[in-house]
Amino acid sequence: MALCTLEAVTKDYAMGEVRVPALQGVSVQIEAGEFTAFAGPSGSGKTTLLNLVGLLDVPTTGTVRMEGQDVKALSGHALGRLRARRIGFIFQSFNLIPVLTAFENVELALRLAGEHGPDNGDRVRKALVDVGLERFMDRRPSQMSGGQQQRVAIARALVKRPALVIADEPTANLDSKNGEAILEDMRRMNVEHGATFIFSTHDKMVIEHASRVVHIMDGKVLQDERRTPRPLPPRPPANGTPGDGTAA
Repeated sequence: MALCTLEAVTKDYAMGEVRVPALQGVSVQIEAGEFTAFAGPSGSGKTTLLNLVGLLDVPTTGTVRMEGQDVKALSGHALGRLRARRIGFIFQSFNLIPVLTAFENVELALRLAGEHGPDNGDRVRKALVDVGLERFMDRRPSQMSGGQQQRVAIARALVKRPALVIADEPTANLDSKNGEAILEDMRRMNVEHGATFIFSTHDKMVIEHASRVVHIMDGKVLQDERRTPRPLPPRPPANGTPGDGTAA
């Protein structure tokens, strides 16, 4: 069974009395374990497509299925529960809570998903260790660099062991060195843990790391390309990650 399937999906937005088509007859199937980029210029429809896959919106026409379930058949409450438990989100603006530490920001994801098990603390610590932040668990966002904050966001997305991780322009607010390091972190999560990632991007660096690129233009799929991603370098030492932004 496919993880997520879109069949002949359209999405229109109203601007006054005018209907503006954002997606036009898009059909895409995402399998578990993919590292896929929805690529296209601003206004192409890639973020709208990402929002449909992430269950943040519903199509005007057509069908979106998550793990076999037609999302239009689900109530708002059921959609929220499915989204909280099965999908992790990584935003370009990080969206960390300023008054919480890195540990508390990641732990909050488990609480919001309704998970209150005795191993929550261990899961949070492991998630932060996996992204090289074992020495920064007690720091608040203002005490961390942009690269470190994005790593907290990755840990937060992955700690609940989601079926799917959605990343909207994850390198947009990072310099090239930190952007490259963040992409390598996510690739390792994909390769080592089988986490499924879908990105929206127009960043060439993100596209070079993807094993599948769905090119979007004017709300339509122009090309669906399977490719060999850039090779991953060896895992860096735990306390000396290049590009981790440890400097203030």
